[in-house]
Amino acid sequence: MNTKAPTLAPLFRSDAQGEILARLFLNPERSFTIAELSRLAKTPYASAHREVSRLAGMGLVTAEKRGQAVEVQSRRDTPTFRPLAELLGLTYGPAVVIPREFIGIAGIGEAYLYGSWAARREGESGSTPGDIDLLIVGNPSRSEIYEAASVAGAALGREVNPRIISVDAWEAAASDPFLRTLTERPLVRLDLLESHS
Repeated sequence: MNTKAPTLAPLFRSDAQGEILARLFLNPERSFTIAELSRLAKTPYASAHREVSRLAGMGLVTAEKRGQAVEVQSRRDTPTFRPLAELLGLTYGPAVVIPREFIGIAGIGEAYLYGSWAARREGESGSTPGDIDLLIVGNPSRSEIYEAASVAGAALGREVNPRIISVDAWEAAASDPFLRTLTERPLVRLDLLESHS
């Protein structure tokens, strides 16, 4: 089966591969089960299992059976860890790093990436994204949002620009020219409920 190369990083076989690698290499302090990687990358379990097997075979990750699950963790002691983590941070990093910094901030109902990064992630061709556009729906503390955006931006090596809108404004997006345009363009919903063990 031929799949189109991802627009975000064409050197990877698929976006699912990029998502799995990003989860592992941008969170080196934790392990993931193959089922978690499958869910987060929105790919079938069998595909995630094949990807983990390849990575383990190359010595880039450890994969240990614990009960019924296989836990996978990146190996920081390999020469490829740092350059691969940097590449993943520039490509698939926003959807991994940004939620990590925003989990736990009260008042966030939903969060989305939009703009050029979301467009590339959804397969639109174009130049490499520069800064990252982030939409926060809810009524969180502005200072907490801007602090989290600053931390995420430092980790990603690029500016994260948050825009906060109320739930009411989001529900009436069709009446606001900016929000109407936004909803007609690619949006990548962020999982702010992801568990971090």
